[in-house]
Formats: sequence, structure tokens, C-alpha cells
Amino acid sequence: MVPILDLKQEYLELKSEIDAAIERVLSSGGFVGGPEVAALESELAAYLKVPHVVTCGSGTDALFIALRAMGIGPGDEVITSPFTFIATLEAILHAGARPVLVDIDPQHYNLNPALLKAALTPRTRAILPVHLYGQVAPMQEIRAFAQQHGLKVLEDAAQAIGARYCAAGCRHPVGQACDCPHPLAGTLGDAGAFSLYPTKNLGAYGDGGFIATQSESIAEESRLLAAHGSRVRYHHVRPAGYTSRLDALQAAILRVKLPYLETWNARRREIAQMYHQGLKNKVQTPCEMPYALHIYHQYTIRHPERDRLAAHLKDQGIGSSVHYPLPAHLQPAYRDLAPEGTLPAAETAAREVLSLPMHPFLQEAQVEAVIQAVLRYA
Repeated sequence: MVPILDLKQEYLELKSEIDAAIERVLSSGGFVGGPEVAALESELAAYLKVPHVVTCGSGTDALFIALRAMGIGPGDEVITSPFTFIATLEAILHAGARPVLVDIDPQHYNLNPALLKAALTPRTRAILPVHLYGQVAPMQEIRAFAQQHGLKVLEDAAQAIGARYCAAGCRHPVGQACDCPHPLAGTLGDAGAFSLYPTKNLGAYGDGGFIATQSESIAEESRLLAAHGSRVRYHHVRPAGYTSRLDALQAAILRVKLPYLETWNARRREIAQMYHQGLKNKVQTPCEMPYALHIYHQYTIRHPERDRLAAHLKDQGIGSSVHYPLPAHLQPAYRDLAPEGTLPAAETAAREVLSLPMHPFLQEAQVEAVIQAVLRYA
């Protein structure tokens, strides 16, 4: 059996460090906020090279709180992707705004910037690109459009911690050494929202998320909103705040994991190259854009008989998953956003995508087993 993910193996690799971190928090008696959370925020900020990181209760909360901190609210429109986990749209709706869906580029599954202009209205206030599967969206074009029209940009970087983007003007592929900074996903817009859900490249042992930003005002407003609109206990300066906090236990666990993130992401890329070589010309493999360093949160292929292929893999003891079987506008709860047939790239992708096993602890023999199982069908 080759599972699509193996969190148990990750724990066993770091057991002594994680157990010690948990014991440290249990012995301290401090479980909400405190030095572990403050240290994690500082370490994440240093890793991302941003001045401000605000932790919160989930990736969904990170999106929603960041939108509110940017001033997005009732009557506003936010342009985003139909091909994403539904939390992206939930956050917009919870902020009181309306999602406006723009189709994806079928190469990289992220927003197609050529379609942004057609979605623009007098009510448009922000763009929310999703860095799907671990590959950065075409941010140079998205940011240029946003600046031209005075829009905020919030990156959904839930699947992309550690993914890199080629700086404007750089002519080197992002994976090659050069003097350009190659900034990280989630640091390219006004703010980035990250998930720390256990399945993510950097995952807690429960829910968690954080907001990264260059903006002191967005960071300050996010902190207020996440803590009942309060700077000082029992003194509240914002109405309708929230309880959205990262537990100290989760922060301590994440502090153990963070130093391994770059190594784990590099291993994911090695596994992706094995898949590329074994599956090329047999199925449609992921496209690595020249401006982006893909960190393969998911390794997602396409096949016109996706469901039959998934069943075949299950029979062979190979795990797989579909991210995502329905685009947002075909979900029963969101059918008012766009008619069927109007977002064809997202609709076609939803019928064909299939994610194969991908995690840093996959062995070469397991990768080869997956390849051979796919080839026996393809």
C-alpha cells in the first residue's frame, strides 16, 4: 500500500524533538498565546522575510481576517478562482463581500490574468489569487493589474509555503542561482494567508493558520480582529472581533518542523522529477512555470478517465485524491456565482485531475510502484 500522505512517518522522524516540545508546553502551564506563539511568529517572519506574521486558528480564518483587515466588506467584490478549496470563497462571503470568479489557466490551474479585465466592476476592491498545488500564480501580471485599478491583493498561500517567485526583470529560471531575491509565496501582495492544517507542507497537529504582511496596519488590525477586537484584556476597540488563536502546543510543534521545511520541499521536488520521468508522454503531468519554484503540495496529473484510473490505483493499493471534483460555481451552495459552461478550464480540470501520493518520506520503491500502477492503466 502506498498512501497519498504519511503523517505518522513524519512524526516518527521527529519524535524526540516533538515530544520534548510538547512536554515543554505542558510543563509551562501556558496553552494559549505566550512565548511559543510569539517565537513561532518571529521565526515565520524571518523565514518569509516579512516584518509581520499574525497567527490565528485556521487558514480560513487567515483569509477572512486579512480581508477584513484590508477593509473589504459589504457591497465589495473580490476576484478569485473557481478552482480552489471552498474556504477561499467562504472567507470572501464572511467578510460581507461577493466572490467574482475568473477562469484558470489550464497549464498551472491558477488565475488567468488575461481574464481579469472582463471581471472588473466599480465594486471590485481586491484580487484573491490561489497558489494551487504549491505553484505560485502569475503574480507580476496580477499585481500590475491591481495597481492599475487600485485593488488590494490577498494571496491564498495555503498550499504554497516555501514556493518561490521570480522577481520582475529576472531572466533566470527561479530554481537557478542568481542575484534576484526570488520572494516567497504569500509575500507578493498586500498580505498572504497560510494554512497550517496537518496535511500541509508545514502542518500542525490540529488546525492553525497565519497572515504574513509588509503592512503594519494590516498586521495590527488582524491582531485586533483575531482577539475580540482587543489589545488589552477586557478593553475592546473593534466591534465584532473573533476568537482565532493558535494554541501554544501547535506553535511548539511547528517550531520543531519549520527548520526542516526547505529540506522537505526539496525532497518533494525530487519525487516530482521521478514522476515526471516515469509518466511523461503517458499522462498529462504538472507544468512547472519558468517563473515559479513549485513545492508540490500536490502532484496532480490529468486523465480523461480520471475516476476509472483512481479506481484502478485503489485496486493496486495506491492512494489518490481529487483536488477538486467540482469548481466553486457548480457547488450547490454557490450556483448563483456563474452559470455552468462559463468557466470551461476549471470545469474540465475538475473532471480530469488526480493527485498521486506526495510527501517527503516516500521511498523510491514506492514512487516506482505508483508510476508502474499508472502506466498499467494509461
